[in-house]
Amino acid sequence: MAKFTDEEQMKAVKQYLEGNEGCGTIAKEIGVHVSNLQFWVRKYEYHGEKAFSKSYTNHSFQYKLDVLNYMNENGTSIFETAAIFNMPSDSTLWNWQHLFETQGWTALEPKKKGRPPMKNENPKTSEKQAPAEGSIEALKAENERLRMENAYLKKLNALVQNKEKSIKKTK
Repeated sequence: MAKFTDEEQMKAVKQYLEGNEGCGTIAKEIGVHVSNLQFWVRKYEYHGEKAFSKSYTNHSFQYKLDVLNYMNENGTSIFETAAIFNMPSDSTLWNWQHLFETQGWTALEPKKKGRPPMKNENPKTSEKQAPAEGSIEALKAENERLRMENAYLKKLNALVQNKEKSIKKTK
C-alpha cells in the first residue's frame, strides 16, 4: 500500500463527503482499499482536519487498557474505536486486542528496547573481598601472600647471582 500525505487524504475525504462519487469509485481512483477510505472518513468526522496529522507516540499500558475497555463497554468495532481515539491505523488496536486475548494484560506492558546493560560483576573482584581479620580465610590468604613473596625473592636472588657469575667470567 502506498503512503498518502495529509493533503491527499483530506482531498479524498472531502471528495467523498461532497456526495458526487461513491466510496468505491474514489478508493479505486486513488489506489486505496475501500475500508481505508472509510476509516479516513470516520477519523475526519470525529477529529476534523487534525485527524490526519502524524503523531508518533508510545502508548502507556493504562491507555491501552482504557481503549480496549471502551471498545468492549460500548460495543464499538475496531475501526470505529481507532477512529474515535485518532489512531494512525486500526491494526494497532487489533494487535492490542489479540495480545490481550492470547497472553493477558501483561503482554500490553511496554517492553524495554535495545540491548540489556552489561553487568559490572568481575569474577576476580568478588574474590578480592577482604575476609575478617583473624579468620581462617584471612590466615590462608596471608600465608599464600607470604609464599608468593618468598618465591619472588628466591628468583630475584638467583638472577642477581647469575649476573655476578657472568661478570666474573667476562673478566
